[in-house]
Amino acid sequence: MRYLGIDPGLRLTGYGCVDLMDHLGEPVLVEGGVLRLNPKDSLPNRLADLDRDLSAVIDELKPDRLVVEQVFSHVHRARTAILMGHARGVILLAGGRHGLPVDEFAATEVKRAVTGHGHATKAQVQASVASQLGLQQVPDPPDVADAIALAICAARRNVELTSS
Repeated sequence: MRYLGIDPGLRLTGYGCVDLMDHLGEPVLVEGGVLRLNPKDSLPNRLADLDRDLSAVIDELKPDRLVVEQVFSHVHRARTAILMGHARGVILLAGGRHGLPVDEFAATEVKRAVTGHGHATKAQVQASVASQLGLQQVPDPPDVADAIALAICAARRNVELTSS
């Protein structure tokens, strides 16, 4: 099973793709990267670029499932949550258009799945992802590590569901 994790952003959107070879295996990194959007472009143009670029990644990597972080809304960051909601909408639309089931996880659940601690720092997530996948360097920028962590979380959830 192939999982494509997406860390939404309006400047950088991270993506990370892992394969889970069998229900007992560990995830294997296929690819990780970022989709760079021009912050000087209008919001509609950035969303259109995100849709185009994400569709190209989906077409290339051919995932079985898409994984995205649930919206986190905080009273002091309501505008950010709304803007990220636009990016998430594009991601969900791309998944639907490609016929992909979409898994959604809270940030704390993803951090717990890869580090053992729901309030881990970005650096801890990067280090843990690198360690678990046997990478020589941490995925950088952190958006890539977050996206890979989403994919790992979904793969592990799949293992838990199929082995119980």
